[in-house]
Amino acid sequence: MKGSPVSRVSRRRYLMVAAVLNLPLALFATAYLARSASPPEIPSNVAWTETTLAAANGGDAFRGLLLARRCDHCHGAEGFSDDSSIPNLANIDRLTIWKQLEDYRTDKRASLVMRGIAMPLSAQNSADLAAYYSMLPNSSDPQDKRVFPQAPPNGIEAGLASRLVTLGDGQRGIPPCQSCHGPVGSVRGAPSLATQNGSYILSQLEGFASGLRTNDINMRMRSVALQLTEQERRALADYYGSGAGLLPGGAR
Repeated sequence: MKGSPVSRVSRRRYLMVAAVLNLPLALFATAYLARSASPPEIPSNVAWTETTLAAANGGDAFRGLLLARRCDHCHGAEGFSDDSSIPNLANIDRLTIWKQLEDYRTDKRASLVMRGIAMPLSAQNSADLAAYYSMLPNSSDPQDKRVFPQAPPNGIEAGLASRLVTLGDGQRGIPPCQSCHGPVGSVRGAPSLATQNGSYILSQLEGFASGLRTNDINMRMRSVALQLTEQERRALADYYGSGAGLLPGGAR
């Protein structure tokens, strides 16, 4: 009978079942709409145009020398740090240094220390620092207190790193490291690994893999680092940190 207690109970049960069945779809729709509404994440505010290239290359090395005095404590007076977890800056390409300073200044690369240093810098200041550090030689100097090179990797890890540097791993879509960073660890427009500290390289690979560092345009480093195993990341860090990247074609 219409409106009877049995009919009302059945109807309530039907509505409850329908609501449960439709809950995943509703949740999915809510999440999709929220994701669609949020703007896509921009890895860096730096876009390489004629204007930005001119700005990055337009620095004055002498003014950079004066500005760099506040950088000496961590990065060394000669551009080589005495702490393997801190990057060496000597002979690093101008474009690389300028972009990283801009990324720190705009919070595209996270570091409380570096953000505090980069925030007061103008684009010209960044260019001056880039000009100065790019001119520093990476040959050994009695004045510096460098810890580079560090101990080489063991035989197994050395072979593992050498293959990744020269050949990559096509099955996992990993290109050779030297295709971007050069056959001797250095190429214009890409961060130099030729004389870079191993612990710093390892921390950056781990940062890219975990998503803590996201300022790589087109997610190139994040996609590569995520595919690497922990052993491979350490092997590559030790490989470059030992100076093996300076050998053409990789260590053998």
